[in-house]
Order: sequence, then structure tokens, then C-alpha cells
Amino acid sequence: VQLVESGGGLVQPGGSLRLSCAASGFAFSTYAMRWFRQAPGKEREWVASSGDTSTNYPTYYADSVKGRFTISRDRYANIVYLQMNSLKVEDTAVYYCNAQRSGTIYWGQGTQVTVSS
Repeated sequence: VQLVESGGGLVQPGGSLRLSCAASGFAFSTYAMRWFRQAPGKEREWVASSGDTSTNYPTYYADSVKGRFTISRDRYANIVYLQMNSLKVEDTAVYYCNAQRSGTIYWGQGTQVTVSS
């Protein structure tokens, strides 16, 4: 099983980034896919979710990112994306991809996003 994030980097406030998480080794469509983030000195927090195929992939967002971030899946390539627009300094964090089905959870290694002028 692998979850490999990419797409992080340095961006100015108000800018955009698209994170990718390439999944392999498990039945991608049957897992809920989520993005979390962890800022320095803070606990890891949930950002966005995409439900699994049984619920037709509903999406959910933390209030702090609602209207600015969009989670989506490429069900053929087994990739989950996080489109981040109107980025703020407080979005700076390591972003992690997560896959969960019942009690089975997988994590990626994380990708750094830094929002700074």
C-alpha cells in the first residue's frame, strides 16, 4: 500500500496550489479519502474528505477551508486531489493524504505547503 503526495511548495498569499495523492495497493474506490494538515506546534487537523463509491463520493470540508479548497478523485488513475485557492498564511502546514475503510487506515508521508510573501 502506498499513498504518495506531491504538489506542495511555496506560494504567496492569495495564490493557488494543487496537491495530488497517488494511491496504490488497495481498492481505491471503496475507501474514503481525506486530506489532513499539521502546522508547526499544532495538532494534525482534518481538511477535506471524499466519501467512497457506496455513497457516490460525497465531499466535506472543514469550515476554515470551505469555499477555497476542493477535493476530487480521478477514479481511473487512483489519484485524489486537493485544489487550494485563495491561500492564506495560516494554511501553511504539512498536508497528508489519508485513506480509511472501517478500521483500516493508511497515511502518506506528507507534502509541505508554505504560504508567505
